[in-house]
Amino acid sequence: MNDFRCGYVAIVGRPNVGKSTLLNCLVGEKVSIISPKPQTTRWQIFGIKTVPNAQIIYIDTPGIHREEKRAMNRYMNRVAASVLHDADVIVFLVDATTWRNEDDLVLNKLKETTKPVILAINKIDLVADKAKLLPQIDRLKEKFNFVSIVPLSALDADNTDALEKEIIHLLPEGEPIFPEDQLTDKSIRFLAAEIIREKLIQLTEEELPYTTSVEIEQFKEGDKLTEISAIIWVERDGQRIIVIGKGGAKLKKVGIRARRDIEKLVGTKVFLRLWVKVKDQWTDDEKALRNLGYE
Repeated sequence: MNDFRCGYVAIVGRPNVGKSTLLNCLVGEKVSIISPKPQTTRWQIFGIKTVPNAQIIYIDTPGIHREEKRAMNRYMNRVAASVLHDADVIVFLVDATTWRNEDDLVLNKLKETTKPVILAINKIDLVADKAKLLPQIDRLKEKFNFVSIVPLSALDADNTDALEKEIIHLLPEGEPIFPEDQLTDKSIRFLAAEIIREKLIQLTEEELPYTTSVEIEQFKEGDKLTEISAIIWVERDGQRIIVIGKGGAKLKKVGIRARRDIEKLVGTKVFLRLWVKVKDQWTDDEKALRNLGYE
């Protein structure tokens, strides 16, 4: 396969800059859950795109952040930092509308790697006067030796093709690692749990997304019906009451929304059972994190 390129591309940045939205846009399918709340992504998630001349293995990562008071925060920062040494190309995603201290935190970590770094300036759709981007680009050029700078909108898929061309040019030559029709490294079981967690994040109070996790207990696939049983873990009984809602209304709404998306994923009708259970202070317990799959 002459001139075929294949490699790993880490998408890094602070929380809430649109890394998962960009991953889904580049792959062309939803493989990573999204929400307007920071720290939604907790894992390394591969989004695999195969084109005639390349296979690009995008890696979505948790946002790198300063807060490390809890075991979960430390875990997410470890996951995000580890890909900087493993990837062939790094995409540093920033927000066109604002630069924060955590952007500097990511930038300092990038200075520890020799890998080529592309700066992707996201959310240009929110900048009315595009001429204002030029002085920002000039300032960012002085901060780091980026191989290229690409303004884009992941939400509108604006100029993401230019980013992909830059990435392919930097990938090493090599045979594809995954089958050309594979879109992610994650199982359907994992994706179903993430869909449930996404709906939970969207429907619950501000503080709750960070103290909830979803564990699939049963996943039984049939030709016409898929049966799924899942536990939603929280840290306190008061949080359990909030997730369930008055008369079970909140939990029912989570289940309805999740079931619709899971049905699209598996291609059958879905029977979804949800339970809410308490695991005291699990986000600050290394052993509890490992038991829930955070490794």
